[in-house]
Amino acid sequence: MTINQKQDEIIDELSGLDDWMDRYAYIIDLGNSLPPIDDKLKTPDRLIEGCQSRVWLDARLDDGKVIFTADSDAIIVKGIISMLIDVLSGHTPQEILDADLYFIDRIGLAEHLSPTRSNGLLAMIKQMQLYALAFKEIQLKSQS
Repeated sequence: MTINQKQDEIIDELSGLDDWMDRYAYIIDLGNSLPPIDDKLKTPDRLIEGCQSRVWLDARLDDGKVIFTADSDAIIVKGIISMLIDVLSGHTPQEILDADLYFIDRIGLAEHLSPTRSNGLLAMIKQMQLYALAFKEIQLKSQS
């Protein structure tokens, strides 16, 4: 499934929920279903700077695709990172770098987060893009 297909799936799921309390509950459920990250990956170098909560993000390149894993000590943030992983994980570094994450605006997420949570969301996206950029560089070096 493409990045845009994943985004459209999230938009469809949340469009049926008019009440933001229901949307928060849905996002929290996503966080609860996020597979736990190995405790050995909860290191300071994997903590995302700029998040009010603690968010650990790890990535690996597997057969040319970036695979993300993450965890957070805040349940709503865990749900948000779960959505980002659902959309971006399993795609090539270039696909991730080219992605327009329009689902965030379409579901109204940014406008329903506190300023610090919005900053955290941007920091999570930036870190995922930085991983993709690093993996793209590794791929380019291995081809030359």
